[in-house]
Amino acid sequence: MSSDDPKPGLGLAFLPIALTFVVLGIQLFVFDTFTPHVPLVLGIAITALMGRYIGLSWKDMEEGMLQVVSLGLPAVGILILVGMITGVWIASGTVPTLIFYGLELLDPTIFLAAATLLCAVVSVSLGTSWGTVGTVGLALMGIGAGFGLPAHWTAAAVVSGAFFGDKLSPLSDTTNLAPAVTGVYLFSHIRNLLPTTLPTMAIALVLYGIAGFWLIDDQAASFERIAAINEGLSSSFTLSWWTVLPVILVIAMAVKRLPALPVLFTGVLLGGLTAVIFQGASIQNLFAFAFSGYEISTGVNEIDNLLNRGGIQSMTWVITLLLIALSFGGILERTGCMKVLIEALVTRALTFPRLQTSAIGSSMATNIIAGDPYLAITLTGRMFGPAYRGKGYSMLNLSRATEEGGTLISPLIPWNAGGAVVITSLGLTVSGADMTDLLYIPLAFACWLSPLFGVLYAYTGWFSPKASEDEQQEWIENDEDIMDMDQFHKDVQRTRNSVYRMN
Repeated sequence: MSSDDPKPGLGLAFLPIALTFVVLGIQLFVFDTFTPHVPLVLGIAITALMGRYIGLSWKDMEEGMLQVVSLGLPAVGILILVGMITGVWIASGTVPTLIFYGLELLDPTIFLAAATLLCAVVSVSLGTSWGTVGTVGLALMGIGAGFGLPAHWTAAAVVSGAFFGDKLSPLSDTTNLAPAVTGVYLFSHIRNLLPTTLPTMAIALVLYGIAGFWLIDDQAASFERIAAINEGLSSSFTLSWWTVLPVILVIAMAVKRLPALPVLFTGVLLGGLTAVIFQGASIQNLFAFAFSGYEISTGVNEIDNLLNRGGIQSMTWVITLLLIALSFGGILERTGCMKVLIEALVTRALTFPRLQTSAIGSSMATNIIAGDPYLAITLTGRMFGPAYRGKGYSMLNLSRATEEGGTLISPLIPWNAGGAVVITSLGLTVSGADMTDLLYIPLAFACWLSPLFGVLYAYTGWFSPKASEDEQQEWIENDEDIMDMDQFHKDVQRTRNSVYRMN
């Protein structure tokens, strides 16, 4: 959107967003259904009408939507491969083997903390929280069910670990996007994430450790349930450490810093080969598993409910939601709605603590409104940059703020791409009157505590670096926009005084 394009006033910019959330609320709380696709489509229509009202053509708005949708196409590729790998890895015995040995070897009382650590390690290695949730996370859900743990507790531990790892992985798309938008070095960005990420993970591990002792008792984690699940798995699959080989090889390739899409596709091929050799699957079966998922009937409800899933078709709900959410975010950006709202935040950020808090809040709000972490990071990084440079603070503060409100909040929003992946991949129930599984949102401690630490550091001055001379010189050489904050504050005060006199 250029400076010459028409843009709405603050009230008009907020109107399509408010109306869209009203429709979402009606569907969720009045109709007891959770399918945000249609409300978001209606939101696109409402925003388009507002765009026409201020003078934008449909072609302009369509181009804005397509531009943002194109940014999310790599994510669509990951979702397709996650669906394929889930179906094939169940058929290969990889996921059943992980569940079997997890029930045999893990102590139920430390399971939640162990699950968080495991997902963090795998996610750092793979560089994708979505891939981690759909593979290792699925196996951990089975182990948690065997221990008698509520699904929302296990899902919370998986989400905390997977998105913690995604935030710190140099292979992650969002971890690369944040420094790219703000103009900082990737590994400097990752180092600057540690002051907020490590304390929150430590707190999360302690809380999950306490929860493990509180939730597990002799009856819940009965040997009979675990024995029934393991007997069902061993009678339905050939279980061997060899069937875990696809996981090991995929992680090894990821450690070599190979791109996520080829690594995940190789995981599909390795899983297919393992299914043929160890489970006697045919090539025709593999095509069916990759497309429509795996089906089994063991007579053990925990196994059947967990393993009847996967395939590309299982991801169509998420993919269509992602494309619609990206389109909604694109038209909000093209009509200037998001820009006007973010500018309103910037104008009130007269001190660095307010500026940092506003940047985190802006990234979170864009994530909630537009349902997309990529747009949240990009818009916030672009809009707040001049204000940070004007105050003389390092752009590392901004890159961290965009990740805390973007990457980590994404899985906590059910209509966001991240939240949709979590709900679909882990088989959480969010339809009808039973919304218990959505309790994973407040229990994903590592995700929502990190932004709070970011706000704390902004107000204490801890881990909030000023721009170095080299960084400031780089701004000048690159002709970066620098907001004259002193003059800006004078203009704001002059406007306020004028309004005061008029009243």
